[in-house]
Amino acid sequence: MAINTTFTISDLAREFDLTTRAIRFYEDMGLLQPVREGPGGRNRVYSARDRTRLKLTLRAKRLGLSLSEAREIIDMYDSPRDTGPQLRKFLMVLADHRLQLEEQLADLMANLDEVKVHEKEARALLAKADKAASRQAAS
Repeated sequence: MAINTTFTISDLAREFDLTTRAIRFYEDMGLLQPVREGPGGRNRVYSARDRTRLKLTLRAKRLGLSLSEAREIIDMYDSPRDTGPQLRKFLMVLADHRLQLEEQLADLMANLDEVKVHEKEARALLAKADKAASRQAAS
């Protein structure tokens, strides 16, 4: 049984739960390079390499990297087999991204603390108003 080494746009869309439009966008961004076949070159045929690049692109996206960062890193894997520069670049991008996430987390934590303070104040004011209303109703 032969293993399918080419894929249609529908195959990839189904496998990765994407729209065909999203896949065409990744193609426009230079992340995928399908071969055009059929009448007028209308049919896109994606290789195993394209499938791997799409998988890596989606992984980079989940990490929060931009598509240009993803493309830069993925393109490095098409170059000679010296992985040192690739790994150094990847570590640099990850460090920058980690710093951004840590800053966002600090901002979120400060915001959450502020929300908690306002909740506490609102509860205290509500309890005071309820107590006053109870006294007024009793009199």
